[in-house]
Amino acid sequence: MFNKKKEKKTMEEQQTNVEEQEVSLEENQETPNEPQKTKEEELEEKLEELNKKYLLLYSDFENYRKRVSKEKIELIQNAAEETIKDLLPVVDDYERALANFEKFDDEKFAKTKEGLELIYNKLIAILTQKGLKPMNAKGGKFDENIHEAIAQMPAENEEQKGIVLDEVTKGYYLHDKVIRYAKVVVAM
Repeated sequence: MFNKKKEKKTMEEQQTNVEEQEVSLEENQETPNEPQKTKEEELEEKLEELNKKYLLLYSDFENYRKRVSKEKIELIQNAAEETIKDLLPVVDDYERALANFEKFDDEKFAKTKEGLELIYNKLIAILTQKGLKPMNAKGGKFDENIHEAIAQMPAENEEQKGIVLDEVTKGYYLHDKVIRYAKVVVAM
């Protein structure tokens, strides 16, 4: 029983193969007007196809190489971003401390203030070398891309609407990328 099924399958396969060969012969006979391609023409077509594939592959690789190079540069520039973000509250504290020392005229506070200013200036110089830039928000037009409005005050006149009246927390850029939004009071 198994052998009969096998024989039947093989006979069907042979019949299918014969039919396929007949169809291919008929196709070849139906197109006598088309000139037969020479071996040289076939090789030229293959060469052209391979050249196209090579150029596509080469351009894909070049795009990949450029993208990876750009990502490496960005990674190196922004490697210290988290550390700098963590230092920003320290910078804020220094600025508040220096502002509080302005209230005192005492001689012993003058020396302490001078020491704090030296440390603050060194810290700011190092952060500036790393690409940190403060935003100047006060008096400028409110921009939701770089400012965070935490309060609104009524405007005294129409020209003052949309202007930043006060800067509660200073915003910062790192290589032209906002790492902390300025918290501001806006006139409405």
